[in-house]
Amino acid sequence: MSYIEHGYSAISYHDNDVQNGETDMLRILLTWIINATAVYATALLLQGITIRNFGAALIVALVLGLVNALVKPVLVFFSIPFIILTLGLFLLVINALMLQLAAVFVEGFTVTGFWWAVLGSVCISFVAWLLGAIFNV
Repeated sequence: MSYIEHGYSAISYHDNDVQNGETDMLRILLTWIINATAVYATALLLQGITIRNFGAALIVALVLGLVNALVKPVLVFFSIPFIILTLGLFLLVINALMLQLAAVFVEGFTVTGFWWAVLGSVCISFVAWLLGAIFNV
């Protein structure tokens, strides 16, 4: 029996497909807002990280997403020996470097030093995790 005999089509269009696409876009948008809120909250909590306004936090969240998607995998690959040797703690260094790199690209967002970047990356991760758990994202 073939697809057609069972009533299936190779190309199908259902309302569920559209709803799933809308749900995915809503989830991406909500994740972006959560990450921006985490960046903004971290800047309010830590004196070594400053941000001009929430609009800048939205841009920082976008840049961090791009940097984490494009640059971080390369750094992790070349750092595998250090990551193994430090039992994963070197990933904190990589996350701090990604935060400092985002600060280079976004005007109105500053990270004053490496240790503030380490603390900031941990704080951003925790706040984003907490908000994601609250909003079930």
